[in-house]
Amino acid sequence: MKPVLLFAAASVAATALSATTLSAKDVCMSAAEMEASLIDWYAETPVEGSGTETTAIWASEANGTWTLVQYLADGQSCVLAQGNDWGSTVSDDLILATLDTGD
Repeated sequence: MKPVLLFAAASVAATALSATTLSAKDVCMSAAEMEASLIDWYAETPVEGSGTETTAIWASEANGTWTLVQYLADGQSCVLAQGNDWGSTVSDDLILATLDTGD
């Protein structure tokens, strides 16, 4: 079964999750290292209002990449999905994104 995530579009760039999902299985590291890597390597920043207590979407308007990160209680974080084509248009409607994590 595919996990389904629902995001309020007012705070999320609209076409982000229509992108191609890349394989991101087993990419885990400390949350601080993950965040530094996303900033340094991909120029991604957290998308306000895009996550939950344990997940967040990081995205780059500059290069169009996005990453869905899960934060674990032990201080580790893991990439659940990532892709390209993060859009810059914003819709006031809700975006329903189905992410196939391969499970």
